[in-house]
Amino acid sequence: MSGQGADRNDEKNAVSRLLDPPGSFTCGDRVGSSHITLPVLSPTRRILLRMLGGALALAVLITVWPEKPFAWGSRPAITTLSRVNVPSAHIQTLSDTLSEVFEVYPPVLAVTPTGDLEITDGSSNASVAVIPSAKPTCQSTLVQHSFANSYGQPYVGDYSPPPCDFNRVTLNLTVQAAGRQYDRLGSISLGDIELFRTSTAEPTKNGITWTYLKDVTNFLPLFRAQQRIIFDLGNLVNDIYTSPFNVTLTAAFFTLEDGPTPADVIIPISKRQGAAGQASFFQFPQDKAVNAITLPQNTRKAVFTIAATGQAQEEFWWGNVPQSETNVFPGNDSLAGFSPFREVQLYIDDLLAGVAWPFPVIFTGGVVPGLWRPVVGIDAFDLKEEEIDITPWLGLLCDGKRHTFELRVSGLNDSSNGTAYASNTTGTTWWLSGKVFTWLDRPGHVTTSGQLKHLAPDPSFQLASQVYHSSNGSNLTLTYEVVASRHLSVSSQIQLSDRSVTVAWTQQLQYSNSGNYTSTGDQTNTALTTGRHRSSGGYYRTFEYPIYSHSTQQSIDGNLTLTATVNRSKNMQTIGRLAFPIGIEPYGAVNASTAFQGAVLQTSQNGSAYYTANQTEHTSYGYGNTTQHMSLFGVRSSADSDSNGIPKITHSKELFHRQVLTVNDQGGQWTGHFSWPCRPDGVRPDGQLMGYLPAGIINASVRPDM
Repeated sequence: MSGQGADRNDEKNAVSRLLDPPGSFTCGDRVGSSHITLPVLSPTRRILLRMLGGALALAVLITVWPEKPFAWGSRPAITTLSRVNVPSAHIQTLSDTLSEVFEVYPPVLAVTPTGDLEITDGSSNASVAVIPSAKPTCQSTLVQHSFANSYGQPYVGDYSPPPCDFNRVTLNLTVQAAGRQYDRLGSISLGDIELFRTSTAEPTKNGITWTYLKDVTNFLPLFRAQQRIIFDLGNLVNDIYTSPFNVTLTAAFFTLEDGPTPADVIIPISKRQGAAGQASFFQFPQDKAVNAITLPQNTRKAVFTIAATGQAQEEFWWGNVPQSETNVFPGNDSLAGFSPFREVQLYIDDLLAGVAWPFPVIFTGGVVPGLWRPVVGIDAFDLKEEEIDITPWLGLLCDGKRHTFELRVSGLNDSSNGTAYASNTTGTTWWLSGKVFTWLDRPGHVTTSGQLKHLAPDPSFQLASQVYHSSNGSNLTLTYEVVASRHLSVSSQIQLSDRSVTVAWTQQLQYSNSGNYTSTGDQTNTALTTGRHRSSGGYYRTFEYPIYSHSTQQSIDGNLTLTATVNRSKNMQTIGRLAFPIGIEPYGAVNASTAFQGAVLQTSQNGSAYYTANQTEHTSYGYGNTTQHMSLFGVRSSADSDSNGIPKITHSKELFHRQVLTVNDQGGQWTGHFSWPCRPDGVRPDGQLMGYLPAGIINASVRPDM
């Protein structure tokens, strides 16, 4: 994964490819975009469908792929993807047949070409629910651009609100690429405010395409005014890295009667380079990520959101070693340090207001790329932000004065006796930005409060490591254990225009990571992050992020062999909402009386990949398979709470389910490098997509009594 300005991958020596891998038949590749509309299935039929899907998946593994993709339901309607005209000698003409790459994610509301609304995840195989629109809709193209030699040269354009009335906005990001290229990090901003952080897939010779839909209604006040839109996607195109990224970004605008109310004012905490036509994220620790801002004095609710992404030395932060052990294998490059623990911190006037313990995103070049073709890693196309309720701080922040908001990232330092403590810094680099979403009270009101109660003791850390030696005394294996916990609480009584209310924000988090690293570069990490966030405004969130990663590498007589297994999950239960959608919003358009209070999202990925290359003959072979399951439930809760203060769930209904099996088989010639958590100087395979079998179900038949 690249950083801005200087990409570690681009600086490496690459072997020119003599021949590209031979073509292979595919299952799931398509011309343009095939869209299959399925009827909504009953639970019984859905279970039978899943059983059938499992049988088909098994058949796929032991038989030859058919010439056409598996499909069921009504006849697919073929639509054409937008193409970007690229005026550059470096740009290749894309093949008429592009392989679809995709992320599994919950559906959103989008606008069809006929102006109706549909609940869809944008994939060609999943079912959709079409909803006739009672009010006019409109769509606008925001960006159409090819990113080639684009470091420090983002796309900059002007945005004007559309002619129709709207209170909902959905973005459609469609990208096409063909040739040889790394995964890249992208950022979309309106002025100084970052809306959407994404990353790219790695292309193949014949080309790939992907589409991602994102609900950005929470940025509604920005879309109602003239703006400068900035799309930053640093890329390099030359004789070796041949692929640009051809991007089309559109927005759909429409109106719904019901739904959450977006913020009135959004204030950036960023580098504020929009006026200069540059992206505004900080690069930590090189930059001090701080702004001094003034909030509206009549603010009644405020939420801070954090966008934080590790790059370069910090891309695989979750597999880093203790700082005291970075040089454990003499004669090799130093290992990335500061431990595998990371905490992103928000400080208001130098007081800790909240933290985020990030989800370990793996980009499409990560570990072994065969894991992520054609399904990408969890959140790879949409790098989610964390939310912190800062309403308890309003008595301080609404005094009409400027207050500092600062973002920091910390790992761990450790001593030889095993004592661990916050490092207050990391390796390079973290992309950081933040926003304050504010909801306003009556004009003229000034929000005040009593004394702020602030409880933020130092987190608890435990760290132990051990080095095992060979008979000649050289270091063979490093093992380490890291355990962390944190509790934070902030509360106050604020005076609104109509009442006095006690507001509070609490966080409880736990973390553990067991690592094993060998002198040959083999690595194993087993980690678990859990947390509970609670706001007195009726917001409750619990989450768990387990991950197991085992990777090996071996180089003998010019032959390189890599293997990897990755098993991980992202499970969240959310009651209420702060600033961002939680997944249930599209279903209110089907039946507003549904009144789900929250959502449960469960997704898991299990994959293994193998790659071998002869570095003398420039031949290679690779294989990978990944399965993913995702379920989204709408839930209702009671007034009763469990021992942790989390409301008890009284009813749940599955709204969306998708099960995916991907298999790819690649062989032929290779060149380049790829991301590797142990040794980032490994060889990046570049092969052909073999095929996939996705299946998705959207349950939109919600009844008032369900």
